[in-house]
Amino acid sequence: MKMKTKINKKSSNMKNSMIGFIAKGTMIALCVSLVLVLVFAFLLKFTNISDSAIAPVNQVIKGVSIFLGVFIGLKKCKELGLVSGLLIGFIYTLLAFLVFSILRGGFTFDITLLTDCVFGAVIGAICGIISVNIKKSTN
Repeated sequence: MKMKTKINKKSSNMKNSMIGFIAKGTMIALCVSLVLVLVFAFLLKFTNISDSAIAPVNQVIKGVSIFLGVFIGLKKCKELGLVSGLLIGFIYTLLAFLVFSILRGGFTFDITLLTDCVFGAVIGAICGIISVNIKKSTN
C-alpha cells in the first residue's frame, strides 16, 4: 500500500512540474518574441529594410523565441524533452497568434496558422531533445 502511494505522489509531482516547465517555457518564448518584434519594428521604422525581409525575419524570431523558451523552460527537466519541447512550441505558436492578432486588430485563420503550428511544434521538439540531452551529458 505504501509503495503505491509513493508512486502516485511521484507521478503527480512529475506531471505538475512538467506543466510548470511547459508554462514557463511558453511564457519565456512569448516574451522574447514580443521584445524581438518590437526591436525589428524599430529597425524597420528607421532603416530601409525591404518589405520582402519581413516574413523571413519573423520566422527567425519565432525560431529563436521557441529555442530560448524551450532551453530556459526545460532547464531543470531531465526527461521528456521531445514532448515538452513540442508542447512549448505548439502552445507558443497559438498564444503568439492570439496576442499578435489582438494587437493587429483582427483574426485571420488560414493555412499560414497551420504551417506555423507545425513549424513551432517541430522546432520545439528538436530544441527539447537537444536541451535535455545537453544537460545529461554535462552532468
